Amino acid sequence: MPSHTSPLRRSEPQALIRLGSSIAAGAIVLDQATKFWIVEGVMSPPRVIDVTPFFNIVMVWNKGASFGLFSTQSPWTQLALGGMAIIISIVLGVWLLKSRSRWLSAALGMVIGGALGNVIDRAVYGAVADFLDFHAYGYHWPSFNVGDMAISVGVVMLLFDGLIAKRRDHRLTG
Repeated sequence: MPSHTSPLRRSEPQALIRLGSSIAAGAIVLDQATKFWIVEGVMSPPRVIDVTPFFNIVMVWNKGASFGLFSTQSPWTQLALGGMAIIISIVLGVWLLKSRSRWLSAALGMVIGGALGNVIDRAVYGAVADFLDFHAYGYHWPSFNVGDMAISVGVVMLLFDGLIAKRRDHRLTG
């Protein structure tokens, strides 16, 4: 396989593990730093801050999964959702150990970091702190946080990687 500068090029496994781990750690730190800033500073007391005609900063405690799904007052829900996120992060970590591209390693690191950032919230607060609120014409997208953004971008990158890898493999064998 010829060497090129594509984001999908093969690299040393240890470097790829470091890359994914560094991105995961960076996502956790950025997620937790922004949440601390919002929870302890900006939203004390909680209120709605209009930033633009389509964006607010709010304080929402999400006791459910994505977009508030499975939201209950039961502490078991937090334990179950946090446990699932940890298990998924471990599976993704094993995948990271087998990664052979920078793109895939970065994508896995983003998903792992975002998921673990939200797990920290569940352990510390009993819910996930969401504070970014986009809206238009009276309709609001569910509030989210930096960890959620990392997960979303990472998943899109994983999908892109799957499509590119499938095309590349088809081209090499077809």
